[in-house]
Amino acid sequence: MRITDVSALVLRLPDVTDACDGTQDTCLVKIETDSGITGWGEVDSCPSVVKAVIDAPLSHQICNGLGNALLDADPLAVEVCMEKMMSAANYYGRAGVGRHAMAGVNLALWDIAGKSAGVPVYRLLGGGFSTRFRAYASVLFGDTPSETYEIGRKFADQGFSAIKFGWGPMGADETQDIDLVKEARRGSGSEVDVLIDAGQVWDWKTALTRAHQFAEYNPFWIEEPLMPDDVAGYGQLSAASPIPIATGEAEAALEDFERLIVAGGIDWVQPDPGRCGISTMVAAGLVADRYNRKVVNHSFKSGITMAASLHALACLPNASIFEFCMSDSPLRHELTHERFTIDDEGYISVPEGPGLGVTINSDTIDRYRVL
Repeated sequence: MRITDVSALVLRLPDVTDACDGTQDTCLVKIETDSGITGWGEVDSCPSVVKAVIDAPLSHQICNGLGNALLDADPLAVEVCMEKMMSAANYYGRAGVGRHAMAGVNLALWDIAGKSAGVPVYRLLGGGFSTRFRAYASVLFGDTPSETYEIGRKFADQGFSAIKFGWGPMGADETQDIDLVKEARRGSGSEVDVLIDAGQVWDWKTALTRAHQFAEYNPFWIEEPLMPDDVAGYGQLSAASPIPIATGEAEAALEDFERLIVAGGIDWVQPDPGRCGISTMVAAGLVADRYNRKVVNHSFKSGITMAASLHALACLPNASIFEFCMSDSPLRHELTHERFTIDDEGYISVPEGPGLGVTINSDTIDRYRVL
């Protein structure tokens, strides 16, 4: 089997705001082969820039577009393909969006591998520690504490046993920060786990102060309180915080995940397969397990990324919960024919079909494709 084409498809809603919601646009990766098997991936990054990285023409030996680098390659040799891309992007893409584009390709390669073998991806990776995970509703804070209360009440009434509130007005004002968490807890009720995603708003000393201020509301964790590169700050915060600290969604390289786990001392590592790929997500989770830390997906995209996250988590002994994006965007719900649902116990299951186990809705692509 050989790769005959690698294409990047940019989809975008008619109206996009500055809300931190990754379902307003996306970049899909489509890999076609001479055997007729097609693999699909998705990238959580700047979609038009990802497309440029994949579509770029040859400049020279170590400066090439990812699509060119993979033409005629064996898609089942996943690690060989990853090395080809690292070599092609040597000058411009060994970090950031270059890695993100490679992550989307990685998803598509594993999709092809599973379809070729007729098995779900997690089986190819030796997984099956668990095939269902407790889902937490992932939403943004309301603009006010009272709106946040109503959001918590809404999703608690839907039966979620955990709700994460993120970004929005968090970090603008000390009193408001506390009131947001207070109302998140009051709306969700005492039996529901409340997770706080601060959104990179504090230095470590302020984050530690907030952790003590939030403690009476018993958050499950505080996520991404510091800027991604503040590893030393994470180390200080994690050592002293009364609340577990989670982060990692911004990382793409294994060594960066390991740095956060070891030097940053975080309790939960959060790889996003649309930024690091399935291969690196599993590797990062295993590093976390070695240090007795836990792993959870970051996923705020379509069913492609959700499926990839589930397959990766199934390969990890230290995974137990799943980020379930509650956005009502059609790019969240209508890109795959499969609709991910939560069972009566609040759990989501890994797709058991071959590859990623999802099929693409071409009508949705036609409706929202812009590049």
